[in-house]
Amino acid sequence: NLSVCRGDVFGFLGPNGAGKTTTIRLIFGLAYPTSGYVQVLDHHVPHDRQEALRHMGGFVEDPMFYGNMTARRNLRMIGRMRGEVDEERITEGLEMVGLSERGDSKVGGYSHGMRRRLGIALALIHNPDLVILDEPTSGLDPQGMKDVRELIRTLGRQGTTVFLSSHLLHEVELVCNRA
Repeated sequence: NLSVCRGDVFGFLGPNGAGKTTTIRLIFGLAYPTSGYVQVLDHHVPHDRQEALRHMGGFVEDPMFYGNMTARRNLRMIGRMRGEVDEERITEGLEMVGLSERGDSKVGGYSHGMRRRLGIALALIHNPDLVILDEPTSGLDPQGMKDVRELIRTLGRQGTTVFLSSHLLHEVELVCNRA
């Protein structure tokens, strides 16, 4: 059993291969348990997966985008799969992750770290109650890591529940209130 309380910045620690990503796949309903279930805000996954997903944002492993489109267009198009996306919210998301100056650049020219940041912006586009981030600082430079950690702390202070997987104890110690 694993419990994450509302408002937690929860660190999910383990070495590579320990099952962190598999657990996240179960939470999103991308993998199915042989028994049991995941409960997200009173919704059981996989049975109530669609309702649970309405309250979640995040990514598993590396977020994927259309390289021939701009970051702004990717956020608009992919975000609409879950409902209307306000242009102001797209701008805010790009600002939150430090990509406002590159929002009109094609994602194909983005570095791995920039795509990771864009994945976080997409995770936040609908103001979810629960944000699930699978090793969010992977591939970021030191300043990018610092920026993402501060963003996670800010989300926690604002009451957003963050589920952060990592194999780095130090990273979890810097941002999480539970692990």
